[in-house]
Amino acid sequence: MAQTKRKRRSKHRGTAAGTIEARGRTGRKPTGTERKKTAAKETASDRRQARLDRPPTWRSAASRALVATVVFFVAVVVLFKPKGGITSAVALAAFMLLIYIPMGYYTDLFLYRRRQKQKQKKA
Repeated sequence: MAQTKRKRRSKHRGTAAGTIEARGRTGRKPTGTERKKTAAKETASDRRQARLDRPPTWRSAASRALVATVVFFVAVVVLFKPKGGITSAVALAAFMLLIYIPMGYYTDLFLYRRRQKQKQKKA
């Protein structure tokens, strides 16, 4: 009888809960790109820390406020159906944008300063 030249398949173990656990790497060494993937996981916390260490900007506050204003505008139009029509909803949304921008900036500034103080205490 002729033998087939199929490669061996790695076996997986099932648990009582029905999940499948794959065994760890048992064969070849990982390639450079495979190693870079694990290095990226390690630096994800570093990237997050670097992002949190940047001081807040008015531009980031404005972009976040713009998104919140669009959501607010849609909610007002859909849920409340204002008597003045779309124009009154636009005016209310513009007013909310003027409120959201400084509120968002100073909230971010407060959180940034608090994080910096906590970092100083640890160091």
